[in-house]
Amino acid sequence: MEQSAVISLELPQNVIALVPMRNIVLFPHVLTAVTVGRARSIAAVEHALQAKGPLGIVLQKDAGVDEPGVEALFNMGTVVSIVRHITSADGLRHAVCQGLERFCIEELVEGYPFLAARVRRIGEPVEVSTEAEALAVQLRERTIEILSLLPGVPAELAHALQATRAPSHLADIAASLLDTEVAEKQMLLETVSTEERLRKVLQILSRRIEVLRLSQEIGERTKEHLEDRERKFLLREQLKTIQKELGETEGDDQEIAELDEAIAKAGMPQEVETQARKELQRLKRMPSASSEYSMLHTYLEWMTELPWRLPDDPPIDLNAARKILEADHFGLERVKQRILEFLAVQKLKPQGRAPILCFVGPPGVGKTSLGQSIARALQRPFVRVSLGGVHDEAEMRGHRRTYIGAMPGTIVQSLRKAGARNCVMMLDEVDKMSASLHGDPSAALLEVLDPEQNATFRDNYLGAPFDLSRVVFIATANVIDNVPPPVRDRMEIIDLPGYTREEKLQIGLRYLVARQREANGLNEEQYEITVEALNSIIANYTREAGVRQFEREIGRVMRHAAMRIADGIADGEQPKVRVEAKDLDAILGPAKFEHEIGLRASLPGVATGLAWTPVGGDILFIEVTRVSGRGQLILTGQLGGVMKESAQAALTLVKASAGDLRIPAAMFDGIDVHVHVPAGAIPKDGPSAGVAMFVALASLFTDRPVHHDVAMTGEISLRGLVLPVGGIKEKVLAAQRAGLRVVLLPARNEKDLREVPEATRSTLQFVFLETVDDAIQASLGQRGAGRPESEFKLV
Repeated sequence: MEQSAVISLELPQNVIALVPMRNIVLFPHVLTAVTVGRARSIAAVEHALQAKGPLGIVLQKDAGVDEPGVEALFNMGTVVSIVRHITSADGLRHAVCQGLERFCIEELVEGYPFLAARVRRIGEPVEVSTEAEALAVQLRERTIEILSLLPGVPAELAHALQATRAPSHLADIAASLLDTEVAEKQMLLETVSTEERLRKVLQILSRRIEVLRLSQEIGERTKEHLEDRERKFLLREQLKTIQKELGETEGDDQEIAELDEAIAKAGMPQEVETQARKELQRLKRMPSASSEYSMLHTYLEWMTELPWRLPDDPPIDLNAARKILEADHFGLERVKQRILEFLAVQKLKPQGRAPILCFVGPPGVGKTSLGQSIARALQRPFVRVSLGGVHDEAEMRGHRRTYIGAMPGTIVQSLRKAGARNCVMMLDEVDKMSASLHGDPSAALLEVLDPEQNATFRDNYLGAPFDLSRVVFIATANVIDNVPPPVRDRMEIIDLPGYTREEKLQIGLRYLVARQREANGLNEEQYEITVEALNSIIANYTREAGVRQFEREIGRVMRHAAMRIADGIADGEQPKVRVEAKDLDAILGPAKFEHEIGLRASLPGVATGLAWTPVGGDILFIEVTRVSGRGQLILTGQLGGVMKESAQAALTLVKASAGDLRIPAAMFDGIDVHVHVPAGAIPKDGPSAGVAMFVALASLFTDRPVHHDVAMTGEISLRGLVLPVGGIKEKVLAAQRAGLRVVLLPARNEKDLREVPEATRSTLQFVFLETVDDAIQASLGQRGAGRPESEFKLV
């Protein structure tokens, strides 16, 4: 159709030409410039100009659609009149449109070269509510406020807002000024209610005002900061010029000269020194106000303060080392012997690769103090690295210098603290490390402990290899099972199971009493504690593998004595306090531990087992009873899977041996067997309770109590064999601490008694079990006249 035909078209009543807009929403009562370029839109504009009629402006839902239908348009738009029209050289039509009123599309009308639709016009409300007027007052104030925050807004716009009185007109004008999303403007256009539209525009305006205020504050602060930096830069330049004229040495130049001298004296390897001097040259060219200046300066300080040079090793005196170990530690003969062997190898081959010793044992047995004794014997600095709770690999290897606040790892920090490359470094609690999202610190420890790799240990912060081959590493752990196998493979494990009662007494007499006496300000003339009192503290107030709680209790006694002595001195006296065993009840309170063996074992169905724990050995009671039921086995006491299977195997073996034990077969009918291990809050598991469970069940069904002074350990098979178990030394020491006399052990564990101190072996009788029949004879058999004592295989 030709242009003349387009111009001569007449539209029915309530039908207007439509111009779809991609990203513009026009509001009534607002003058807006639009540009159209699509053929149908140009035809609609030409028609409106020729007919001097209205034009409909409506927003597309999808800006990418070139020929939108009714489904691609929003339902509501604005009727406008074209005030001015310009055609550009590229064929685009530029029109200034005056918004008149809202309209709602009812249907599209076909047959025209432009979009045409029958519409329903939406007029303005005649009456204005009081609420609308109040909202209009607030909106006018907020709009004028936001215009004051925007740069380059003409003053006439504020005057026009002041002159606009109709709330509906004011809402549309304010909405057109909003710098917001097109969809949000379309939502405001579709809000017909004046009050609701005023509220929505007020809400958007308030949010926008807060953003503009904050942006203005940030801009002002940034400007102040930039001005301050420029002023400081000028002042520094002036200061440099003045110092140069006066011939004074600038502070930065002096620092760089000191770093240069420190690099020369550090004794770094050639490769590392080249890297350090390269960084020093960068530092010289860098302004001191730069944030990187302080980071690089700190890095060079670390590089110059590390012990790169290897000091001369003092000669190792084995006799002096032996005296040091004897003076610092009582007992632990095998451990001392291994340490002396270690020192002997170091003496014969100083440049050799020393093995990594790992002391494993419960808390308080002297693992850390043994490392200190080795350092004293070697006459080298001692430094301790606590690895408990370390879960970040960067704590071992350090952080890269690109991170803010980067630091070297704990290994390099400890070397700087020790000040010697051949120090004795104790890696404490290696079993307490754990992997996390930040890496596995034990993997970084592999390079530290491997003699084949630690000569070129690379810390992420240093970025240069450091030789750790001359460091004497000593590790400690409470439970070796918690140490990852690769780390465990690089260390020689030395067990420190715990102390006997006699060893604890000697430790108390030789070390702990004197140490606590000095710590509490006492001397030998003022205070004395008897051997009986120390024995009573060991037996009745402590139950541990080490001596930490023993020392705490001695300290409590000392503090009580110190208070009495201080009161006497205040009254003009010079008292001397002597503490005996009978005084402990008044000082320490009632005994914390009692020997309940006789009480528990005086009834059938109770047996005393021996258990291994991370803090040494302990005794374990097995209680069994039977009740009416359906033949079930009930297990309580937080038993693990292995102990549950041991209980089932023990019950099956008792039933299989019912004839030999003279148990009527009918006794197992219509009953439930309940196996309970007291202290139910503590989880228990392990393959060493089978013998104790079997003996407890046999005692129950034969109605014979287990001897009150017998404890046992070992696992059983369904054939009645007694199988060997571990932790013999810890279990035997626990039996001694509990006041037991007879210990039943698997025959294949007889060789492990060599680790038990002679003083402990002499106070106990040992029965070695081949089968469960030996256990029954030793624990339930008649003693004295009924059976010869020799049948117990006492050793």
